Amino acid sequence: MGDQCAGARRARGSRKAASQSRAPEPPRSQRAEPPARGGGRAGAGSGDARPPGGHAKAPNPRDAPPPIDPQDATSARSRAAKGPALSEMGCVPKGKGSAPGEGIAVPSKQGAIPPRKGSARRETGAVPKTKASAPREPPAVAAACCTGAESGVGAKAGGVGARPLRDVLKTLSLGRQDTSEASERVNQVIRALLSAIRAREGSFSSVEILGTGSYYEHVKISAPNEFDIMFTMPAPRVELEQCDGSGAFYYVRLKRNPQGNDLDKFIQEDGTLAACKMLFALRNIIKEIVKSMTRTEMKVTVDKKKAGSPAITLRIGNPPMEISVDIILALEVRSQSWPASTQDGLKIEKWLGRKVKQEYKWKPIYLVPKHAKDGRVLKEDTWRLSFSHIEKDMIKNHGNTKTCCESKGVKCCRKNCLKLLKHLLDQLKTKHGNRRGLDKFCSYHAKTAFFQACVLWPDDKQWLFTDLESCFQNFLDYFLDCLNNAYLPHFFIPTHNLFSRQLIDKASSDFLSKEIKYEINNRFPIFELQN
Repeated sequence: MGDQCAGARRARGSRKAASQSRAPEPPRSQRAEPPARGGGRAGAGSGDARPPGGHAKAPNPRDAPPPIDPQDATSARSRAAKGPALSEMGCVPKGKGSAPGEGIAVPSKQGAIPPRKGSARRETGAVPKTKASAPREPPAVAAACCTGAESGVGAKAGGVGARPLRDVLKTLSLGRQDTSEASERVNQVIRALLSAIRAREGSFSSVEILGTGSYYEHVKISAPNEFDIMFTMPAPRVELEQCDGSGAFYYVRLKRNPQGNDLDKFIQEDGTLAACKMLFALRNIIKEIVKSMTRTEMKVTVDKKKAGSPAITLRIGNPPMEISVDIILALEVRSQSWPASTQDGLKIEKWLGRKVKQEYKWKPIYLVPKHAKDGRVLKEDTWRLSFSHIEKDMIKNHGNTKTCCESKGVKCCRKNCLKLLKHLLDQLKTKHGNRRGLDKFCSYHAKTAFFQACVLWPDDKQWLFTDLESCFQNFLDYFLDCLNNAYLPHFFIPTHNLFSRQLIDKASSDFLSKEIKYEINNRFPIFELQN
């Protein structure tokens, strides 16, 4: 009996040891699943999508995928597409702990714009190209800028420079009260000048005023402290003689008039109209009028003449509330067609239409006293063609459709992109001063590039305000191409290259290009600087 009990105890002990040697089976919901394919990057598969800024998460094959908000989802597209349309280059910002290469916009083939030469780029560690999937909803545009201007250089996740462009634009808006006060002060001075000039018997008694420049084009940024005003005067029948190969600068001769005219006293021995003498005479008249003004309400002074500048600069008030007003003498020529150098310019048929172009061609041209450059030597008594009045009209009526940016129309971001580029150039000049040749670049370069970009992408749908970040990226890409190729043709005079090596040296172009690429790759930390 004792032997039988001992044997039973040994049998029970062996069964207990065997049961303890096996691990308990977990519940079905806690079992480890194999990692999803392509889990190294969220949205890399042909059917994946995630909201901007979301983190990668391995899907559970047993559960149906959660519904995707179409406003937040970013479609994964093939990088093998020909090139992105302006509205299809929104970027997904990197989240915390994201892998290199995340946040790169993948364009769609459908409706794509041909890429600029050499514009293709990939980040270090970027996800390899995948087979293009069927077209889906356009990718959502993130609140941060697109990244990557150079191969192997990626944007920093988070940190300085991640300020949304929409917030930057808010800081550039002009205050209504400040604008009203500044414009009233300027108008008061200009009215007094105009009245006094017209009261004098002489060559300038028929002058009119024409507001030009960024304030009157509604693209002035930061503060209403700079105004450009043309003092125009009708010119008699003139003959234009091109003085260089640019097609922008001319000698002006008056055609014979038996009755004579008020400009005869400015005619030189060779028969040309002396630009320097006319500008000098107007400057002296303005200086006399300013001296006679009562200074009980505001202070007005005239700056010293700058070499090669066509402007007579007034200073109204005292710093920091000082306002600068550039007065520019301009001859209005109506009696003839535009010069031959403008024949291939103003290519706005697909943007604003043939009818609008024809209307512009019927408008007068203006000639401003500006020295032409012959190497490092300035040619005196030359006049430069000016189309400021048409430029102002194109910026104000910039839409491919008549309802663009109207109260009930679709809002585009054309003017916003121009403001951002101007602000970028201004901030770089503030950071570096006049070192490295940045003083050679001006807002007219940005405006010319803007017009060329509007021709490259004429449709309003390619400039949707919801796609601001991708549109600005494309605009910067075009501007960088112009810098790298040393070629930015004047919009009205294509033979006049504003980035020619005679005007801007390679070192200055390379430095600006490098600085812009740095800002792109680091999500514009320069925009965090205070003016």
